[in-house]
Amino acid sequence: MKIPLGALSLLFATAATTTTATTTTHLPKLLLVPIATASRAASSIAFVNPLSALSSIPSSISTSSSRQHRMMSSSSSNNNSIMPTPEQKQALLSCPTIPLHDGTPHPAIGFGTYKVGFIPASASSAVVAPPSSGNEPPQRTAEECVRDALAVGYRFLECAEFYGNEAEVGKAIKGSGVEREELFLCSKVWTTTIEKGEEAIRARLEKTLVDLGTDYVDLYLIHWPVPNHHVSAYKTLEKLQTEGKIRNIGISNYAVEDYQELTENGCAKPTVNQIEINPFLYRKNTINFFQKEGVLLQSYRSLRDGKAMDHPTLATIGASHKKSPAQILGRWCVQHGFIYVPKSVKMGRMVENAEVFGFELSKEEMEELDGLTTPEAFQAFEALYRKCVNRDTTKDGSMEGVKMDITID
Repeated sequence: MKIPLGALSLLFATAATTTTATTTTHLPKLLLVPIATASRAASSIAFVNPLSALSSIPSSISTSSSRQHRMMSSSSSNNNSIMPTPEQKQALLSCPTIPLHDGTPHPAIGFGTYKVGFIPASASSAVVAPPSSGNEPPQRTAEECVRDALAVGYRFLECAEFYGNEAEVGKAIKGSGVEREELFLCSKVWTTTIEKGEEAIRARLEKTLVDLGTDYVDLYLIHWPVPNHHVSAYKTLEKLQTEGKIRNIGISNYAVEDYQELTENGCAKPTVNQIEINPFLYRKNTINFFQKEGVLLQSYRSLRDGKAMDHPTLATIGASHKKSPAQILGRWCVQHGFIYVPKSVKMGRMVENAEVFGFELSKEEMEELDGLTTPEAFQAFEALYRKCVNRDTTKDGSMEGVKMDITID
């Protein structure tokens, strides 16, 4: 196992205090900026430590509304229509933000749109659906799901070329009445486009902008470090940034060695690396490396696609806080300072997933969750990395150009 050098370096400074009409809340080393009103100017940003507990939302709101929601959501047939309380929506609208290294405030929570209304043909878990019995509810469209997410209060939308649903996301945005400046829109360019080069990347970004109904994205990522192509693709994104079509550039699924290849070729430091992070794949050395570099980490599969909700550790910790397993996973994520990106096609779950700011896990609970990653999980990650960097390209299925010695933990 290859271990990168360097210890975790904190990028941010001291605690913040915010005052409302009824209470003064001392926030534990957190930048609290409502995304709807956050200035893009770096001068307005207070730099703080994102690794501290994000407990800015009053627990009386989160706990009572969460308990009520769990009772309401016990029937899955009603889960699509559960509306958030005003307090729940306001908690999301005023969610904490974490500054990117240029000072841009990034919402601490977002709504993921992968497999929302559409499953890509080469998705790792795509399967042929069994014949319908006629009793199943119809699949909800991405437009319907994103419309619900916006109604719940999510303002950071995580999109991608590969997801195949950006036009539907754009329809939801247009019909929501939410102003563009209230949103934080992220998209990613897929491997096939990366392989084709600059003109294809430019054309793809233009389509994304048209589909989303905007003239810029807040964040644009290289989806996978395609061998022999990702560096030149990144440099194309740098050009598009100077043209104003991209506010911030990031990467996704990059190992330490892929990032080093960028910097060794004169690329500017990315603001974000989006990787899978949850207690069952906690690559601590990789995470420490990127945090030391000042690269913010977005977590996908934060809830592990719902595959660990019956784990006894989650059940035990959840019971002690009167929280669901999903809320424990989400809280672990934000308490570590990662951007938390849950997704669901059900409004009730969208509400539940967002209620992670009104309580705090103990040091012992965090350490117990940190210890759930097994050696087999690291091995599975390495195999997936090798499979996916050439996925859907002309080199799909081969190891041509694939780094065989990367930091996997």
